[in-house]
Amino acid sequence: MKITLDIAEKIAQKCVDKAEEINVPMIISIMGDDGRLIVFKKMNNALPVSIKISQAKAYTAYALKMRSDELGKLSQPGEMLYGIDTVCDDIVLFGGGIPLKVKGELVGSIGVSGGSVEEDMTVAEAGEEFFNNRYTSN
Repeated sequence: MKITLDIAEKIAQKCVDKAEEINVPMIISIMGDDGRLIVFKKMNNALPVSIKISQAKAYTAYALKMRSDELGKLSQPGEMLYGIDTVCDDIVLFGGGIPLKVKGELVGSIGVSGGSVEEDMTVAEAGEEFFNNRYTSN
């Protein structure tokens, strides 16, 4: 399965809906299976720095095939990926980046930035939940 523009827009809209529900302006980036940006949404009054961060979170989830918050845990001193952020550009070690998979195969990713880490994760998870319910169920 490929994430089309239509699917990416629907995922991003679910993220926007959740961000509006919690009243936090966000920036949402959706990448495809090639690691390239498909959809970018900037809500009014979102922090400008979140433009790059949302894309970096989506890239992190894509490039490492794992959630950015999980990478954060694995990159602490003494852990096996400690220092990864010093050798790889655009790697983010905190929550808001989620890979999208179908039957274990990476098909894209979500990156969300603009609120606290917990808020970013909540919004990204809303997009992930929509994708999983709509496109991965049998």
